[in-house]
Amino acid sequence: MTRGRSDAPRGARARSRGSERRLRRGAGFVAALAAVAGVLTGAAPAHADTVRDAQYWLDGYGYTTAWNTSRGKGVTVAVIDTGVDGSVAELEGVVVGGSDPSGVGAPDGQTPVGSADDKGHGTMVASLLAGRGTGPDSGVLGVAPEAELLSISVAFGADTGSTVSNDDQIAEAVRWAVDQGADVINMSLTRNTLSWPESWDDAFMYAFEHDVVVVAAAGNRAGGTTEVGAPATIPGVLTVGGVDRDQNASFDASSQGITISVAAPSEDLVGVAPGGGYYIWDGTSAATPLVSGLVALVRAAHPELDAGNVINRITETADPKGEQVPSPLYGYGLIDPAEAVNAVVPLVDTDPAAQLAEWIRINRRADSPDSGTPESEEAIVPAPDPPLPQADAGPSILPTPWTLAYITLPLALVAVFGSLAVLIGVGATRDLRRRSQPPPP
Repeated sequence: MTRGRSDAPRGARARSRGSERRLRRGAGFVAALAAVAGVLTGAAPAHADTVRDAQYWLDGYGYTTAWNTSRGKGVTVAVIDTGVDGSVAELEGVVVGGSDPSGVGAPDGQTPVGSADDKGHGTMVASLLAGRGTGPDSGVLGVAPEAELLSISVAFGADTGSTVSNDDQIAEAVRWAVDQGADVINMSLTRNTLSWPESWDDAFMYAFEHDVVVVAAAGNRAGGTTEVGAPATIPGVLTVGGVDRDQNASFDASSQGITISVAAPSEDLVGVAPGGGYYIWDGTSAATPLVSGLVALVRAAHPELDAGNVINRITETADPKGEQVPSPLYGYGLIDPAEAVNAVVPLVDTDPAAQLAEWIRINRRADSPDSGTPESEEAIVPAPDPPLPQADAGPSILPTPWTLAYITLPLALVAVFGSLAVLIGVGATRDLRRRSQPPPP
């Protein structure tokens, strides 16, 4: 199998278009930042910690209500990503095992791998999923704060230094997660193709046959994913689309398509960077762990349910927002964690393994002119495909692809009145690169 071709030019064009859309939302974005900062609106924050106050999805989507029943204890979630820095305060003791099929990271999967643009990806995903915070009212608190994580580091894209192909890394990662007892697998990544290699047939079937729920990101238009790509197109996978803060479909921070299962917040999400520090983050890479965490809550509250019924409980309790389901915007609807955990939902006979087996029977026939197997390997990329800011970069007055396409801003700077005033004056186009800051004590 040959190395995958690069989609950088196409992605760059998509990022440019996405940036124009986001910049036209400048006033709304600044208002959101002011709400995050708390100090500029005259309203006293609910907690002493700006980071915790920024996590609008915890109360707004009912996770805190669901926690009265379940916090994910006893459930193991595998994060197949760039690696999770388990040494950050929010993730201390959360990562209980790991692996590195890329061959360029650490054996425990806790040394972020890939390009400088990608290395923070897995840690941010993990913090949104199972972060413990830095105190009762501080730091990032994941949606399943008592779940445990497995970190499996893979090297996204081409020219990563790995001698293992992207496709083989993913197949090996899925199998390893299953063998290590994962109940859920989080995949905030995309192949950017509708199809996938036959090696994934076997790996995903292995997961489904062992009753593992696989959750995958739909991708992000602003990152060049104009249609939902594999693994989110694999039958039996719980696919996550994204919505904005008003709970409407996000046409920047999500892709849309008929394979979407449910929708979750994908804009203005707060994640932890390797080594500490916080970011406001957009994309279905961030929405996916919110759903993986919900799966953990359901599995902890209903250990008797198989994977098919866990997925059904989440889709059946989702809010369809007036759309005929499944819709290409929201799938079966917007997640409702409290209902997913507590509602009475009849059992179903849905089996992810049977769904995938039927797809294989129809599409992998020897006499089929198109078996669905890609002609060459496509590079795996993080679902929103964002270039993360360089760790050692200082402030600049020039916009970069990251700030233009995602308007991502360190929370440490959001709370500074002068910085926000400048941001308002220039229409949110100045580049404020990453300044890592240790979490509050």
